[in-house]
Amino acid sequence: MSERPRTRPEGPPADLTSAEAAMWHRFRDGTVYDLSSGDSVVDDPHGGHPWGPERTVRARVVCWLLLDGPPALAGRVSALKLAGVRVSGTMDLAGGVVVPYVELRGCRFEREVLLPEARCATVRLIDCSVPRLEAARLHTEGDLHLPRCRFHRGVRLTDAQIGTDLMLNESVAHRDRSGRAIAADGLAVGQDLQGELLEAHGETSLRGATVGVSLSLRGARLHHPYARFALNAPQLTVGRTLYLTPAGVGDPLLHGTTPAQGTRIQRFECRGGVRLDDGRFGDALDLELARFLLAEGQELSLRRVQTPELRFLGERPERGRVVLSGAKVVGLVDRADSWPGPGRLQMGGFAYDTLVPRGPFPLDVRLRWVAAATAEYHPEPYERLAAVLRAGGEDEQAREVLLAKQRRRRESLPAAAKLWGYVQDWTVAYGYRPGRAAVWMALLWAAGSIAFAQSDLAPLKSDEHPSWNPTLFALDLLLPVIELGQVDHWQLRGAWQWLAATLILLGWILATTVAAGATRLLRRG
Repeated sequence: MSERPRTRPEGPPADLTSAEAAMWHRFRDGTVYDLSSGDSVVDDPHGGHPWGPERTVRARVVCWLLLDGPPALAGRVSALKLAGVRVSGTMDLAGGVVVPYVELRGCRFEREVLLPEARCATVRLIDCSVPRLEAARLHTEGDLHLPRCRFHRGVRLTDAQIGTDLMLNESVAHRDRSGRAIAADGLAVGQDLQGELLEAHGETSLRGATVGVSLSLRGARLHHPYARFALNAPQLTVGRTLYLTPAGVGDPLLHGTTPAQGTRIQRFECRGGVRLDDGRFGDALDLELARFLLAEGQELSLRRVQTPELRFLGERPERGRVVLSGAKVVGLVDRADSWPGPGRLQMGGFAYDTLVPRGPFPLDVRLRWVAAATAEYHPEPYERLAAVLRAGGEDEQAREVLLAKQRRRRESLPAAAKLWGYVQDWTVAYGYRPGRAAVWMALLWAAGSIAFAQSDLAPLKSDEHPSWNPTLFALDLLLPVIELGQVDHWQLRGAWQWLAATLILLGWILATTVAAGATRLLRRG
């Protein structure tokens, strides 16, 4: 943006108050106009101490300076820099083009600030008291900084375009008449959106928002417990990482650095539902130590989220549900005690390529994690877990997962099929433990050998038969396909015939199971 040529007189208008005239001169030389008293209690913009006319300027004069103010002094750049000033009336810059740099610190606005469809360079309101900020479709070439401000009736940034950074660190926003504390649907931020230690008492809405680099809500507290969502951000796109993680109370962690020893840590806390459906996060979605306080019927919804890394390391939600249906991540970093229990987890179609557990996460606990996500039997979560374990070289654990899948499937079968399932489980573990089948083969061989050693079988042909060998005869019955030259030469009657038929049948079942298990091992090798 470039300033228009000025033809106005260089002296202040006659109708300005002394405070406004002084502001007029400071605007021309771009220096700070500070009306603070030096008493921190009196100067607190959020306190109850009154500020008189000596600290008051009219909003229309401020707007006049920003939209059509006097030219800068020679060698200076005009800018509005106020500190400790009370602004009376409505500051209405709707649709205007604001060329000068704007920075207000510790100021108190009597009425709302209106910036809808305005175009600005950089705007900084720092530690200010603002009844409401209305800035739908605002366009800034630089930053919009609103740290430590208090918005009594919310902030609206719907479809705003912020050229570089949007900062809301340590700000407090209360809800408007529609229940929203921060309405920023369609917001576009060129670089970072920082809301560290933010307090929002109402819905924070970021539907369809786009953040070029990172979105940080470290240590933020979002409270909207009696409605559906406290954080409503479907189709959110973040170039790098969304941080819902702790922050140090004070300066040390406000920009993501490690807090100094002894720094008090404040977790990200959300009291109310969270919707991040269809979100896209270029590096990671980080939920380390996050606390989600959900009511019955509320959700932490991550449906169809896509990100290279999901760090699911928060505190276990005691109520509500966690939904990961259709989400696709490359690496899942998680803790066993972060996941909710049965009936409170849904992850049908949840795809992940690697598992990186933090702390102990034994297989039996991982299987309970899968079971918790499937109120009714569904093979996909088990097969996904088995595939990931197998890809990581954990073949034995992968077989245990597939065995657990068969056992879970068995519970959904009719009585007869369920009984047959129990038999398969007890004998050969559905083929996933081929060694057990080999043991059963050996036991049946030994039992058959002992039984036939007590028999007195007659040969079919008295002059054409091998020597009687009960051990080879039992083995010939058990081994399908392979002929050992024993079975076809002896007569079987009565109970011996039934015993032989039983051994043949069991031999087929067990040999097939051993062959299937060996095939699986060779295929993985």
